[in-house]
Amino acid sequence: MQRRFFLTGALTTVALPACANAPDYSSRPAARPADALIRSAPGADRLVEEAGLGGKVGFVLSDANSGEVLETYNPLRPLPPASVAKAATSLYALETLGAGFRFETRLIATGPIRNGRLNGDLVLVGGGDPSLDSDGLYDLAAQAKAAGVREVTGRLLVDSSALPSIDRIDRTQSDTVGYNPAIGGLNLNFNRVHFSWTRTGSSYTTAMAGRTERFRPAVNTSTMRVVDRSLPVYTYDRVGDVDSWSVARGQLGNTGSRWLPVRNPDLYAGDVLRTMLRTNGIVVPAAQRGGGQGTVIGLTQSASLDRIVNSLLRFSTNLVAEVLGLTATARNAGPPRNLGASADTMSDWVMQRTRARRPDFDDHSGLNGTTRISASDMVELLTAPGAQARLQPLMKELTLDGPPRQPVRAKTGSLNFVSGLAGYFNARSGRQLAFATFCADIDRRAGLSIDQRDRPAGGSAWSRRSRSLQFDLIERWAMVHQ
Repeated sequence: MQRRFFLTGALTTVALPACANAPDYSSRPAARPADALIRSAPGADRLVEEAGLGGKVGFVLSDANSGEVLETYNPLRPLPPASVAKAATSLYALETLGAGFRFETRLIATGPIRNGRLNGDLVLVGGGDPSLDSDGLYDLAAQAKAAGVREVTGRLLVDSSALPSIDRIDRTQSDTVGYNPAIGGLNLNFNRVHFSWTRTGSSYTTAMAGRTERFRPAVNTSTMRVVDRSLPVYTYDRVGDVDSWSVARGQLGNTGSRWLPVRNPDLYAGDVLRTMLRTNGIVVPAAQRGGGQGTVIGLTQSASLDRIVNSLLRFSTNLVAEVLGLTATARNAGPPRNLGASADTMSDWVMQRTRARRPDFDDHSGLNGTTRISASDMVELLTAPGAQARLQPLMKELTLDGPPRQPVRAKTGSLNFVSGLAGYFNARSGRQLAFATFCADIDRRAGLSIDQRDRPAGGSAWSRRSRSLQFDLIERWAMVHQ
């Protein structure tokens, strides 16, 4: 069987008549055994075999309310969850911080403001806000102006000590992918810089900017050189506190753009803030790392945590997941040393919160392919008391293309030769069910070089087969478990 998921309301189907001619006989339909639908459903073993994935498959289906296990396949085998890990991180953050929690970013004056002059330093203090953007920094600069600041005698400082500074989520990934940025107490524009280029004759005009819909401030903490070569497309080097990039001339067309990761997010934020202050008539020197105490003259807040989680589960942004996990750990157990230590704390929390046996998270986003959790442990989390009420309304709503159409609230996950799906749906009787399905060919994944990971041979076909298996299992479960 081949099935696809769609966003609810995205597509509709048209029912076609089974026969164009009038029937030869008019009679009531013959009675069918009550279990005919159940007996017509394909067996789970057969579905797994027909998918031909290689590697391992594990799944668990449970009653969402009682936790009763209804169907399993390799339920205890630890497998990489990919972005399904974000569902665990979301529950961890919601229960630790509260749905109404908001991140704050502050602007502090360390001295008095007299006649437009700040006699002291101006300090940008990050609270980890994963949604902070250049517009937010402009609002802080406008608040500084409203507070009477026209001149700063001291320094512009950036304080990102609220969270540990993490160079990148997964060190085995390419330097160039925007979904593997640095993480810290200051996170601007998802810690990505916008690179754009335009060809003018035989040369190129390039720009590196902290771009939003409202502003396109140029930055000095990331630079780009166009180099005469064909490959590699991009190279990265860290020169002091500057992200130094080069791009192959042979790979550029007439015009284009892409987002690149930032490795010095605190100084990047300070760089953009300096431009926004200048726009408001306040001249300051280049930003430095540091902190200080004083008067808050600017404050911006994120949306509430439940809205951030809803966005995370919908768009699966790795930086957001890592910040939520790190912030929850800091509240739970004090500031973590690094990402691995924070993930260990979340693993312990899952075991304490549920009857899970051995979840082993290495990050909060699932980007690191060494994270392991069994389908059984994932469903234990989904069916823990209160978990469904918190998670299900915030999960992305998908619809299995029928007929009948089957709505599902779930989190997807994918890496090279890894695919996961976990969440909630109702059987056709209305019974509420929770499930987790993990597919992984770990040996095939491990054999890929970094250069092969963007588009590995056979990767797309494997992903399609694994997703079809997950959809077909849901269709089976909806029929069988009444």
